[in-house]
Amino acid sequence: MKIAIVGAGKVGTALTRHLSADNKVTVIDQNAHLVDNIINVYDVMGVCGNGASYDVQKEADVQHTDLLIATTSSDEINILTCLVAKKLGVRHTIARVRNPEYGRQLRFMRGELGLSMSINPEQATAREIARVLRFPTAMKLESFSKGRLELVEYRVAERTALDGTRLSELYRNFKVRVLICAVARQGETIIPSGDFTLRAGDKIYLTAAPRELEKFFRQLGVFRAKASSVIIVGASKICYYLASELLDMGMSVKIIDQDERRCVAISEKLPRALVIVGDGTDSELLSEEGIGQTDAFVAITGLDEANILMSLNAARMSGDCCKVVAKINRKALLELVSDESLIDSVVSTGSVTVELILQYIRAMKNASASKVKTLHRIVDEKVEALEFTVTADIPFAGIPLRELNLKRGLLLAGIVRQNGQIVIPSGEDALHLHDDVIVVTTDTQLDDLRDILQE
Repeated sequence: MKIAIVGAGKVGTALTRHLSADNKVTVIDQNAHLVDNIINVYDVMGVCGNGASYDVQKEADVQHTDLLIATTSSDEINILTCLVAKKLGVRHTIARVRNPEYGRQLRFMRGELGLSMSINPEQATAREIARVLRFPTAMKLESFSKGRLELVEYRVAERTALDGTRLSELYRNFKVRVLICAVARQGETIIPSGDFTLRAGDKIYLTAAPRELEKFFRQLGVFRAKASSVIIVGASKICYYLASELLDMGMSVKIIDQDERRCVAISEKLPRALVIVGDGTDSELLSEEGIGQTDAFVAITGLDEANILMSLNAARMSGDCCKVVAKINRKALLELVSDESLIDSVVSTGSVTVELILQYIRAMKNASASKVKTLHRIVDEKVEALEFTVTADIPFAGIPLRELNLKRGLLLAGIVRQNGQIVIPSGEDALHLHDDVIVVTTDTQLDDLRDILQE
């Protein structure tokens, strides 16, 4: 596939890294230094110039591309870039659009301006944080089949019932239908079988219905109820989207920011939230605002280092009774915090954005009805969890799973029947027409349900 990426910032570079191996990619940016860097690292073409310019797009041969993705820092330039590309004949265009005012016009923008997809990174990040606050036991939580099946990331603690448990004994020990579909252990990624034994420190990925997950973690003795009070540090766009969602869920929200103007602006938009002008690193302020009695603390300022320090301080002051979430965009810091389990949950705006765009591209590549419906990347992006719908052209529908010769490094992690029934697959189960099926695989190029079998 031929793809043009306009904007060589963090998101543009991450997309280039993921897409350049299997696609012909051209990167456009006004900063010659960024263009030089990206073409020196990846096998891509580079054009220096304004991506919204007709002449620059012609120079980059945009008219012959299958997809253009506009990821500059300006919403207006991204929209105009996609409009010019559409006029040049590009069928698929994706724009990064951050302004909440434009967000309300998405239907018009898609219909009248021909945008295939628009992404609001801040809103998508806020949704990811909100999901974790609904189920604070998890480090990360992803949903499939409209929330009927969930995938949870959790680290096995020492001296718990999971430490030393064989997966084949899981149901006998807990009487709960969950499936551990992936494990990260000391840098190794494992798609486990029944004879695999869990150890303390393992980062595990479980799939189950929401109610079954709650039962499972209650039996482990680590279940945390949905957060009811939240402190957010950083009156940013993410804060606006997150606080709006949390307030609608009935939570009590306090927002802290050092900038008085930002505090005034967000208090006018969110009158139900308590907004405080102050320093989120100030232990005395956090103590005054009741960090010891608060269910969740979220650090989403523009500085990764500040978010990390505030989160560690909040966890220390709350005695680990508070769910702590930090936004960390720099990959090296993200990996360090995640690997060392320094903070309960971390999110990256760039990663969330890239994941959504890759999901669209994978679905776009596959013209069949069994294309990718949902895609989540787990285990430090080494494993993908994909949702497909079983269509009439799937040749192995109705055949027991034990008779299927599945590819190595691949597991069927869950089936949602048309009537809503959740099935944690065993060898006796089979796929039926219209089922939603979740596939967990180390093959990060899987596009079609028919490709899960060995050739």
